[in-house]
Amino acid sequence: MTIDIEILGELLVESAQSELIPRFNRCEGRIKTDGSLVTQADLAMQQRIMTQLKHLYPDIPLLGEEMPADLQAAVLSDENRGFWCLDPLDGTANYLSGMPCFAVSLAYLVNGEVQIGIIYDPLRDELFHATKGSGAWLNQDRLTINCALDQLQECVAMIDFKRLAPALASQLATDPPYRSQRSIGSVALDWCWLAAGRLQLYLHGGARIWDYAAGTLIFREAGGHFWLGESTAMAQSQVNPEIQPQMAVGAANQQLFEAWRAWLQGFS
Repeated sequence: MTIDIEILGELLVESAQSELIPRFNRCEGRIKTDGSLVTQADLAMQQRIMTQLKHLYPDIPLLGEEMPADLQAAVLSDENRGFWCLDPLDGTANYLSGMPCFAVSLAYLVNGEVQIGIIYDPLRDELFHATKGSGAWLNQDRLTINCALDQLQECVAMIDFKRLAPALASQLATDPPYRSQRSIGSVALDWCWLAAGRLQLYLHGGARIWDYAAGTLIFREAGGHFWLGESTAMAQSQVNPEIQPQMAVGAANQQLFEAWRAWLQGFS
């Protein structure tokens, strides 16, 4: 089956401009059982994209963040079947409060490997996309990370403190190995900004597959290095299509990745 990434990009752009932008900072949210937020915008986006994907590719199931858990499990039960992985609104807390950092994220996975990743930031009109083995792009420009830094203390890091172990979070807050730190509240955009060379290091204590699937492919295809797993015990980087949260570690080049990994192993 041939999947047209250009059509998918147009679908995300049209959906976000129609469903997200008009509701931005104008709708209310509620807290789900897992503690995360959901809004009418999340639900409208998921329904719109799901309907369009079903029309375009009727044989490919969809795993969406806002689906009931039993339906999510049903999609994941067939490990050999390809499926869409959708986060209709990544950065919902930002969206509700008027902070301009949110996106829609769509990935296509087969046998646990991400084949296509697309992330759209509607406020900046930035469409990040990648196909496995064919590079990563920001709109019409190819993304290639050209980071010459080789020391952690020279780097800017994207760190999500909320989900880190207390000892690690405390150490990073009081005596970090890097120059400076940021957190923008959108995992999808975290990976995209890393791929665009806006930061050099990454650490997140517990993201779910719809948060990171598309972004990790974009980052990898741009030349970045990352690892996903349940702890800071390092392993081969690959996306594991499970619902359980994954820790994520990333860096802009191999030397920084090894140094960042070595520093973090002291807290594994």
